[in-house]
Amino acid sequence: MQIGNTPVPERRIDVGDITVYADPAHAALATGLAEAASVPHDWLGLGRLDPGRLLLIVANDRADFARWSRGRLPSWGAGAAFPGSRVVIIRLDAGDPYQTLRHELAHVALHRKVPGRVPLWFDEGYAVLAAAEYGRFAALRLNLAVATGTIPELRALDGALRGSDGDAETAYALAGSAVAELARRSRNGDLGELLRPLEAGVPFDAAVASATGFTIDRFEEVWTRSVRQHYNWLVWLATGGMWLIVTMALMWAAASRKRREAPRRAALDVGWPQPPEDDGTITIQEVEPHQLDPLDPRS
Repeated sequence: MQIGNTPVPERRIDVGDITVYADPAHAALATGLAEAASVPHDWLGLGRLDPGRLLLIVANDRADFARWSRGRLPSWGAGAAFPGSRVVIIRLDAGDPYQTLRHELAHVALHRKVPGRVPLWFDEGYAVLAAAEYGRFAALRLNLAVATGTIPELRALDGALRGSDGDAETAYALAGSAVAELARRSRNGDLGELLRPLEAGVPFDAAVASATGFTIDRFEEVWTRSVRQHYNWLVWLATGGMWLIVTMALMWAAASRKRREAPRRAALDVGWPQPPEDDGTITIQEVEPHQLDPLDPRS
């Protein structure tokens, strides 16, 4: 079987409406993923949804993932969702596959309910929150650029989400924080206030204004200020930055001391004779135990 020009692994497993293809060596894990995908889930602001028919591809590694995504996504990605064609790809060597699956299913759920386009930062930020990937926010606490106030505009997040691995990890956390701020600023603190007009086909900027009372530009200012309040120098120092500073200071002190002592060490070496060369021979007398004379009081 093929999807486009890409050959599908031979092992096919059907679980309800989920069809999964995987290397036969990973049949048990593939079955577990299909079972997890087949049951209805409660999705943030969207309610309980049945996943419907879905094709699940289990990629062994980075090369497999790059081939399945046809180079359209960064090769460091752990998973991918194509809601229009109802295809999800899960990479086995990039973290917990079940966590990745929930993230990708969140994309499928969002696009199943929301017919119009949404910004990439909202799409990914929604998946981060819906999949409860709160560990991603550690990237903000330990990110010096964020601590110093270097926060990209929302539109710039789209590029960062498809950038290098390190930049993307921070971008995912920032996108999640932006969607969390949208929920907090919505009436009753409910993200459904934003999602319901989106489900009805209202354009994204208008839906934000309806749910929060802010234009998208005004919301961006509010979100940026919130990030600076929550992830600043004090937070960075308290969550690991101080240890980095101490480590660097100790390394600098050690290097400085070595440089200062170099002339003195060189002077001490002047005039000292070289030790005789050792031919490496050890006699048996050097290693055998001394015989004790019972009449010798020293023994």
